[in-house]
Amino acid sequence: MKNVQDYIRTIPDFPHEGILFRDVTTLFSDPRGFRMAVDQMLHPYAGADIDVIVGLEARGFILGGAIAHQLGKGFVPIRKKGKLPGKTIEQAYQLEYGEAVMEMHDDAIEAGAKVLVIDDLLATGGTAEAGIKLLEKLGGVVVGCSFIIDLPELGGRKKLEALGMDVHVLCEFEGA
Repeated sequence: MKNVQDYIRTIPDFPHEGILFRDVTTLFSDPRGFRMAVDQMLHPYAGADIDVIVGLEARGFILGGAIAHQLGKGFVPIRKKGKLPGKTIEQAYQLEYGEAVMEMHDDAIEAGAKVLVIDDLLATGGTAEAGIKLLEKLGGVVVGCSFIIDLPELGGRKKLEALGMDVHVLCEFEGA
């Protein structure tokens, strides 16, 4: 019987030499693998008091939409700067070489809303931390963060747990 990790393809030297890219598109394209991932990501939060699912750009949209559907909740995207129409709030975060900015609509959630954050991969935790800060600016309460993959050597899980976050991952890969 396959597990989630068995559906994930590793592509060496992408996007740069020395990087082992963990490609979840092979997981998404397989109906059993995709259902398994969605079910396992939402399982710890089934029955929890959650108002909205938030997906981080871009693969978090695919997973977050499916999880929102399964839980009967709404979905809110957090996007890269300049991708959302209307009034937004933003949060900068550090990349390996430089800085990036995430945005969400300033009316995307109500103060006090209980939120589950979804993405495919947890590396340094910078994107997820930026998303959490955006949600907190609007008064959201993050009840958990769920990911398919953790790269533990990069420290993202420890960073999010230090922020008091409940972090759920389906599998880990060594290396960057």
